[in-house]
Amino acid sequence: MCGRKTLSMSKRQIIEQLMVDEWQVEDYTPSYNIAPTQNSVVLVQERGYNIVRSMRWGLIPAWSKNELYGSKMINARIETVTAKPSFKNLIPKNRCIVLSDGYYEWKQSGGRKVPFFIQRKGGGLMFFAGLWTTWSMSSKRIFTYTILTTKAQKGISAIHDRMPVLFDKSKAEMWINLDNQFSEVERELTENKEVLNYYQVSDFVNKPNNNSVACIAPFKAPTKLNLFEDDQ
Repeated sequence: MCGRKTLSMSKRQIIEQLMVDEWQVEDYTPSYNIAPTQNSVVLVQERGYNIVRSMRWGLIPAWSKNELYGSKMINARIETVTAKPSFKNLIPKNRCIVLSDGYYEWKQSGGRKVPFFIQRKGGGLMFFAGLWTTWSMSSKRIFTYTILTTKAQKGISAIHDRMPVLFDKSKAEMWINLDNQFSEVERELTENKEVLNYYQVSDFVNKPNNNSVACIAPFKAPTKLNLFEDDQ
């Protein structure tokens, strides 16, 4: 799965790596610790234009009466997305790319969860396949999204058995181009050839309120001092 991620690049850095026609995010702030129900930026295509927009992570289906439902819908399994009522109707016209430059995953080890940071080899933007929708209640209108996940590739599977569906730039363009039928891009969803690096980080990232470069700092085990070593 994917339950925490980063987008630490500046607006200028993001635009330099994308074909962006419109940037509709007024209050963009780089983040080292984006958690579900928080807003982050996604790329959508409307009327042939590539638009960067802020959306809440955790898809709220249009039929839901409660916006808290979104906290249960942060990921969608690619194997079943065409069968789930909350997702299947979004595939033709509500595909998006979730922008990130890394994500966190926790590995079970000795009765505790150990956090790891995962990123593209060499760094840079990561393009996660996503679906988005608009949820309305009374006068409130919220844009929300979910991240598609697939079976983890070799290496990552040692940490967790799931991972986001990742695209390179050209395939990301194919995904959001709504002139492409889902059947034309479906194969690309399972052909994940992105080379990823990962390393252990500290428990500092476990708290969503912690948001600094310390979140992605490689973990260093504390030095053990032998206080009872005999004097020489």
